[in-house]
Amino acid sequence: MKKGLMFIVLSIFLVALSACSTNTSQTAAETKAPEATKANEKPADAAKNDKKVVIGLTVQNLSNPFFVAMSKGAADAAKKHNAEVITVSADGDLAKQTSQIEDFITKKVSMILVNAVDSKGVAGAVTQAKAAGIPIIAVDVGADGGVNSVVTSDNFLAGKLAGEYVVKRLNGKGNVAVLDGPPVSAVTDRIAGFEEAIKGSGIKVVAKQNGNGNRETSLTMMENMLQANGKGTIDAVFAINDPSGVGAKIAAEQAGRDKELFIVGVDGAPDAVTALNEKKSFAASSAQHPFDMIQKAVEVGFSIMKGEKVESLIKVPVDLITQENVASYKGW
Repeated sequence: MKKGLMFIVLSIFLVALSACSTNTSQTAAETKAPEATKANEKPADAAKNDKKVVIGLTVQNLSNPFFVAMSKGAADAAKKHNAEVITVSADGDLAKQTSQIEDFITKKVSMILVNAVDSKGVAGAVTQAKAAGIPIIAVDVGADGGVNSVVTSDNFLAGKLAGEYVVKRLNGKGNVAVLDGPPVSAVTDRIAGFEEAIKGSGIKVVAKQNGNGNRETSLTMMENMLQANGKGTIDAVFAINDPSGVGAKIAAEQAGRDKELFIVGVDGAPDAVTALNEKKSFAASSAQHPFDMIQKAVEVGFSIMKGEKVESLIKVPVDLITQENVASYKGW
């Protein structure tokens, strides 16, 4: 009887111990499972932050070394943020640039950097980007339509420095031909700065043609101005950029009139440096810094993405390089 009773008690004890052990294991498993899930799960915000940043950059024309330098600067800036850059060339075509911006919107890029072909004409595309909630920054030239910020050279100063050089070299008296460019703010500001510098002096603008900012067209326009103005009637040429200035230089040389005038451009481009080192008719250029400019624009874009306030206009300084100081110029 005692043995039977002891067997029953022992059986009950073993059953209870087994149940306790099972509950303890279940409790541990239930406690650890949520912790493992939390470790592997990413909050919605973290997943959103892990999305790769894509930058859309559209420039006027990649045949211009200025914009090539700009595209390299964008790639360098993006690399620092582990971002991707899509760079496209509008080739001076407003309709093409509008389509490119619309494509960026469709691709849902993180930010758009636009170097406008036409400051006013690009407004519709800019408005679309804003409506899509994509930060859009104008680079080198302004753009209508409500861009978040404009990062550009001090183009008024660039024109003014060129004008002051012309006034000084001509001792305040002479005739100047001007090679104008596309209808963008950078060009109009340079022209305004140049006109401000020569105002009140004896410098007169006797000819003005639109070289469209490229060498070939400017060469033709310069030929036309030389034909319309006889030998000895043009003392200097102001070109709104260096490709135009180099085109003017070639035209003057081909006409055998390069020794009667000198040329001043804007950019500080590699071709201008070469021309300055030749010590011939190409005399000076207001140098821009496209690499630094686009890097600043990228940083502005990231600031906007973080919800930070940014300046509506950021000007990058320019410097006048001449035949005398070109050896110390670092270039692009």
